[in-house]
Amino acid sequence: GVETVGIDIVNDYYDVELKYARLAQLGISSQDLERLQRGETDHAEGRNIRFYQRDIGDETGLNQLFERERPRFVAHLAAQAGVRYSLKKPMSYVESNLSAFVRLLECCREAKVSHLVYASSSSVYGGNRNYPYSVHQNVDHPISLYAATKKANELIAHAYAHLYSLPCTGLRFFTVYGPWGRPDMALFLFTEKILRGEPIDVFNHGKMKRDFTYIDDIVDGIMGVLPRIPEGNPGWDALQPDPSTSYAPFRIFNIGNHRPVELLHFISVIEAELGKAAKKNFLPMQPGDVEETAADIDSLHEYCGFAPAVTIEDGVKRFVEWYRDFKGIST
Repeated sequence: GVETVGIDIVNDYYDVELKYARLAQLGISSQDLERLQRGETDHAEGRNIRFYQRDIGDETGLNQLFERERPRFVAHLAAQAGVRYSLKKPMSYVESNLSAFVRLLECCREAKVSHLVYASSSSVYGGNRNYPYSVHQNVDHPISLYAATKKANELIAHAYAHLYSLPCTGLRFFTVYGPWGRPDMALFLFTEKILRGEPIDVFNHGKMKRDFTYIDDIVDGIMGVLPRIPEGNPGWDALQPDPSTSYAPFRIFNIGNHRPVELLHFISVIEAELGKAAKKNFLPMQPGDVEETAADIDSLHEYCGFAPAVTIEDGVKRFVEWYRDFKGIST
């Protein structure tokens, strides 16, 4: 029931055909996209959504879009993603995750946006080994550039909340998976390679744990937070500062499944769903990776009733069903 505007650069970081197929689910056809790319129109109309193919790093284009649309709420989920890719292409993270984030904040300030919700990441916990990760812990030891950019987003958002009373909420996503997900994520990669009979790379010899969180639960969390405009916390103590809240209109939450799964178990669930064993190539830990992620979600539950409902078994089943359908693979 909310009028929605979508923005995506539709770059080739991964298969653009998957991105086009996602847009088709919103009623935006390949013909609409071709008209956009030919410059015959500046947006495409879908089902209750206007879609702009724009780079949020383009200051002029972003300013024009905000002036035209005057959004009340902004859900900022765009970023250069991936820990390992940040070791190869660091400047793309500076441009997309830092410069573009500040441009977006400036647009939100100028447009007097009621609430900005943005995606942070569990990677900000970095060298921390105090499980489960709590938003009340300090996160000052990132172990990848990607993680550092996400921590920087939280700091910059707080500055804008303080300076301009711009309400900002950061959500630390924990290993999101499910249908329509990124092909560079483990579930997509493993499923594809197992079906092809190719070996899969299993880092840290499968002993890692991840708090895999199904996409529908993530969406429920975003929609639970978006209409709740944060206010300054009158009980915030400057002598014992809580990183998750502030005297300014600013909040930080973990959004995860709060049930970490060992990588080898995750792979066994995929194998069972596919009915095919994986060929495993066991490898040491990758630079920038952590051994475990585990989300304490008590704060988000108290704030908006967030309660993830999808188990890893059900989530993998739903993904595999989608994957077979999307790729036209019979069971």
